[in-house]
Amino acid sequence: MLQPAEPAVRPGPGPVTTAGVIAVRNLEARIEGQVARAAAGPPTVDDRIELIELIALRGHVLGRVADVELAVAYADELVARVPIDARSFVARARTSGVFHRFTSALTDLDTAAAFGGDRAEIDAERAGIYQALGRYDDALAILRPAVDGRADFGPLAALAGVHGERGEMDEAEHWFGAATHSYRGTSPFPLAMLELQRGRLWIDHDDLGRARDWCEAAVRRLPAYVPAQGHLAEIEAALGETATAIARLRPLALASDDPDYATQLARILGDVGRTDEAQAWRDRAQARYDDLLGRHPEAFADHAAEFWLTVGGDPARALRLARRNLALRPTARARALVRRASGCSDPKERKHR
Repeated sequence: MLQPAEPAVRPGPGPVTTAGVIAVRNLEARIEGQVARAAAGPPTVDDRIELIELIALRGHVLGRVADVELAVAYADELVARVPIDARSFVARARTSGVFHRFTSALTDLDTAAAFGGDRAEIDAERAGIYQALGRYDDALAILRPAVDGRADFGPLAALAGVHGERGEMDEAEHWFGAATHSYRGTSPFPLAMLELQRGRLWIDHDDLGRARDWCEAAVRRLPAYVPAQGHLAEIEAALGETATAIARLRPLALASDDPDYATQLARILGDVGRTDEAQAWRDRAQARYDDLLGRHPEAFADHAAEFWLTVGGDPARALRLARRNLALRPTARARALVRRASGCSDPKERKHR
């Protein structure tokens, strides 16, 4: 079995990748090219899948929920057009997982396997869903043999993530390092995602110094990476760098249709006494959460619970959403959210806070 690499305590220069600005421009150009080809004539299954993946990637990087919804719609359409092709079901499982429709995603992967789909690809998707569901042992049962047989970036990065979510940060750091060193591509997207994932785990472990290092690494590699900028602002606010956090968040809240950035901005503005501005962003976030919860209740239950627990000002609603999220995926993060919401919604607990 491949031995883990030495832990990288602080980010180094890492593999050289295409400049982030150019990579985002290329991503937009590839999407436009695929759309143009689709308009000119019936696209192949591979072309359709590429378009779905490119749009979903843009949605993640630029914080566009609408893009992810479009990718889901295209994946549904693909399955309807070619209902006996394993690749269609893998593509739909991938997009369903983004919106936390895990049962549907697992069913699609079973169908893909029955149609003779690529075993390694299906296993990788299945491991990711198991991880999201908190079924870490099941995920590791898939990933460990995959690392033994194919120690490249994807399985190594996935293994790091699972150990991180289990709270095994020393082990996770080993595998994060191994994944980084194994990277042979030039696209900055996979490495920036890995660096952000590493930073988020350190946020969960209250090590804001390491969290900041890795979120800054992701932003250096990919300046337009909205989730990385958002988490960096979260860290800056926690460290008392309020003005910097507000300046970083405002353009994100204006450009993104994900209400998480408006929520963060409202909270920080409220903390420094700018109540009118805070209220405007709070109202904007509430309207958007109400809208998204109607269409994607599984995907936004946890973030909406955070909203109602903080600037939303309705801890009872936060607790209902947190419990719903926990029922779907019993992870350590979901359990912590329920504990926080339970404390805030219990009058006896609130009295002592």
